[in-house]
Amino acid sequence: MEVRVSRRVPRTRAPLALALGAALAVPLALTPPATAADAYTVTPLTFTVRAGGRACTVDADLYRPAGVDRDHPAPAVLGTNGFGGSKADGSTDTIGKAFARRGYVSLVYSGLGFGGSGCLISLDDPAIDGVAASRLVDFLGGTRAADDGTTADFVTRDAPGDPRVGMIGGSYGGAVQLATAAVDHRLDALVPMITWNDLAYALDPNSTAGAGNVPGVFKWQWTNGFYLIGEGQPLLRPSLDPSRVNALTCLHFVTDACRTIRTLNSGSYPADRTAELLAFAHRVSPASYLDRVDTPTLLVQGQADTLFNLNEATATYRTLRARGTPVKMIWQSWGHSSGPTAGELDLSRGNLDTSYVGRRVLAWFDRYLHRRPHTGTGPAFAYHRDWIADPDRAYATAGHLPGLSRTLYLSGDGTLVEDRREVTHGRRTYRNRLIPTSHSESSLAGLLGLPDPPPRDTEGTYLAWTSEPLERPLDVVGAPRATLRVVSPKAERTQNSADAADKLVLFAKLYDVAPDGTRTLVRRLVAPVRVPDVTQSFTVTLPGIVHRYGTGHRLRFVIAASDDAYVGNRGVKPVTVINGPGGTGVLRLPAVGP
Repeated sequence: MEVRVSRRVPRTRAPLALALGAALAVPLALTPPATAADAYTVTPLTFTVRAGGRACTVDADLYRPAGVDRDHPAPAVLGTNGFGGSKADGSTDTIGKAFARRGYVSLVYSGLGFGGSGCLISLDDPAIDGVAASRLVDFLGGTRAADDGTTADFVTRDAPGDPRVGMIGGSYGGAVQLATAAVDHRLDALVPMITWNDLAYALDPNSTAGAGNVPGVFKWQWTNGFYLIGEGQPLLRPSLDPSRVNALTCLHFVTDACRTIRTLNSGSYPADRTAELLAFAHRVSPASYLDRVDTPTLLVQGQADTLFNLNEATATYRTLRARGTPVKMIWQSWGHSSGPTAGELDLSRGNLDTSYVGRRVLAWFDRYLHRRPHTGTGPAFAYHRDWIADPDRAYATAGHLPGLSRTLYLSGDGTLVEDRREVTHGRRTYRNRLIPTSHSESSLAGLLGLPDPPPRDTEGTYLAWTSEPLERPLDVVGAPRATLRVVSPKAERTQNSADAADKLVLFAKLYDVAPDGTRTLVRRLVAPVRVPDVTQSFTVTLPGIVHRYGTGHRLRFVIAASDDAYVGNRGVKPVTVINGPGGTGVLRLPAVGP
């Protein structure tokens, strides 16, 4: 059946810029530029699909470029919204428009539980959200119709029922791509943006290696903010659809998600509930199913993101690369904690042609959806440098992630030194209070455009180690790593408690101290740690950063007792750090350049 037209939107645009500037060493052969005659039609559609044991209505819009028909098919792009959005929000709607103008058939839809789509919010579970998206791939492949009988016989196919289709979207609309690819191998290209690898790390992070079944530190501001957005969906968009209501536990999430939220907010981690929490978080996380993803993937992650930091994309990148899946990664400037900066890709504007990341996306789809083998898709790794104002030069590239190439030692006098022989003996102590005494961020401030007070630490509740002023700039690109040993007799006494909430909690972070003494907590990022065994040394992986420490600036490494964006220690637990030449803490940095 021919697609019904609801509106026609012609548009002109400037010729496509083919060069990506000095940052991209390979040329890109991209989709031809649009002309004044370019237009598309938009048809609202609904699909009733079975997912998670329920019949779910999926609300979608089909964008069909002019001139595309059965005899002149085109590849398709599938996209959906971020958490709390719908097919009609700015970035999702623009995906449909932007790619239809470039000759792609576009199908954008409201994710399950959002907008006009039914069923519960299941956090991009492959068995639910992935299966629902796969049914839309069936439609694009011509093997099923929309509820009104509409079919699509104008999408390029590789085989009967196998459409040429890619996916793009951010955050919640990013993870669903990997979930879909894990259950449907017909997908040809993915562009997941600012999304997660492991929900346990994202919402209840433990930044130390070897934590095993020890839970993390509850990121209560981000988690509860999104929980309230999810629970409010039936109120924001009233519906009589019974599939949208969970009468057993909370209002609008699947039962396992409700139980997880309740455990996190209880402030307690008994073994049975902790195992349940970790099992659910693992099941809905790409970390658990990337071994089933073989679709070429362009990962785009944001530096300004305290919800899903750069380590999330790095973990996904390394896993896909290790299993031989074609994968590349870009660290753009913006994420959940701030909006796009000048010259960066903004999906709500659709500036694909005029931004570095946008041109990389177009090349990715050109290569894998148009099957143009000579199209260059750019280097394996690229990262935005906020100290370079020219957008055409702001991205640097590399064939691999930088390694930990610079080592600093924590000295007993509170300094960071480059030679272990310079470490002095010292013993220093901090103690937490019953209320938070450190501030890194108000998590939702950036998302809502609200002011956020500067980061702070209260004297006596943290320890710091500071380097000498730098003689030349130091560029750090990646995740610093610190190995620490602390002494806390009170934490040691509760080490074997049946409730993991009794274990010691601390927060590691890196400041940039300017010559005038001004302190900057890089991207407001911290590494929460619930120490598995306080009698042993432990290694902390800090969130990845891209930051230039300028000439005359100093690095300051801090461990703090608390952070008001997280739930901290149960009770007061004094902590002592002993440093000396024979044994001291070590900070390793992924430095690039001289």
